[in-house]
Amino acid sequence: MSQRQSSRPRVAITGVGVISPIGVGREAFWTNLSSGANGIGPVEHQYHGGGALPQGFAGGEIPDFDEKVAKSVIPKNQRKNIKVMCRDIQMGTASAMMAVEDAGLDMDTVDHDRVGIDFGANLMFSPPTQLNDSCWNCLDENGNFVFDKWATQGFAKMEPLWLLKYLPNMPACHIAIFVDARGPSNSVTQDEASSNLALTEALSVIQRGAADVMVAGATGARLHEFKVIHAAIWNELGYRPSDPAASSRPFDIERNGEVAAEGSCSYILETEEHAKARGANILGYLAGGSSSCVNGNQRLAVANAIRAALRSAGLTTDDIGHINAHGLGAVEADLAEAQAIHDVFGARGAEIPVTALKGAMGNSAAAGGNLELAGSLLALQHGVIPPTIHCDNPDPACNLNIVRGEPRSTALRSVLNVNFTRLGQASAVVVQCD
Repeated sequence: MSQRQSSRPRVAITGVGVISPIGVGREAFWTNLSSGANGIGPVEHQYHGGGALPQGFAGGEIPDFDEKVAKSVIPKNQRKNIKVMCRDIQMGTASAMMAVEDAGLDMDTVDHDRVGIDFGANLMFSPPTQLNDSCWNCLDENGNFVFDKWATQGFAKMEPLWLLKYLPNMPACHIAIFVDARGPSNSVTQDEASSNLALTEALSVIQRGAADVMVAGATGARLHEFKVIHAAIWNELGYRPSDPAASSRPFDIERNGEVAAEGSCSYILETEEHAKARGANILGYLAGGSSSCVNGNQRLAVANAIRAALRSAGLTTDDIGHINAHGLGAVEADLAEAQAIHDVFGARGAEIPVTALKGAMGNSAAAGGNLELAGSLLALQHGVIPPTIHCDNPDPACNLNIVRGEPRSTALRSVLNVNFTRLGQASAVVVQCD
């Protein structure tokens, strides 16, 4: 470890808030993950796209999260703000407050000038029905939409606070208000790379001395009318007609695409000194993180991000106990990721344990990386690696040591978490548990 790295404060993870297709709350999430539970299936509660739903569609839905759950964890004097939160924001703010509670962080005693927020999100859209009155008010006598009427007759029918429901920076704004965070605050919108980017930036904020505590997380609600349509147009959507619940198949030879999902996950990060001074339970340490963007070359972007994350942490490939892979379940994306792992790890690429939790939860985009990292972080508390489900026949072209079946025991209590986008934006973080 370099002198510069040894002089930087260790950054402890003291709380985690999880809202996922396999459980809401830390305990439920871990219990279901460790037992191989599956959160993929027919979408019944949130999606109302009717005929726009792609034929043959499965998703990772959270039926046990709604506005009531959000209100139960949001500060009582702030619950009125629920009315200006879409589902993405509700999940994000709820997971953040769950993380605060999990960390046992007393917000009455912290130095609020030294508390900051870093939060990832996707673009957010209103449901089509919210524009009904405005659009109908712009029709001519023949039922045709007249754009010239929008400014005077259409926009006047819009809900006054409509925009506040769908701005991707609003999770960070609401969370900052809830905990009275007056330190650095930022929002990240880099699709699947967002989770690790938010953690990496929060790590940097603490290490450069600008904050003692950071709330870092991400949220993503892809089971939305427009987002599902976009996914069907832009992405390779996976579906298994014989078993729709097994439609997400990371690194499996029969994989045929990703599964859209929703979720949110947040962490409390603190300097080790701050955490120990208040007697916090330290779950692990965020050792390093980095990112790379190589347009059209996911393999190189992932390899770059992994190498940079290891340098940031002052570690080598031999120090990593397992990899929590992006594991999208798409044919080319999984192969590119596997090739990147071999590029970086060399001969160990076929030996290091790899888990991919999208088989159980699907792809919630911005939130996916944090949810997957939570699986490894909680598993390492028990000295194990969480299993991948639905990888029944690992693809020999990927040549990875996939953890399947039961959680696998591990002596090396460290994890490399990797995520990337279809455009070649990649991010990685390293977490260690003492």
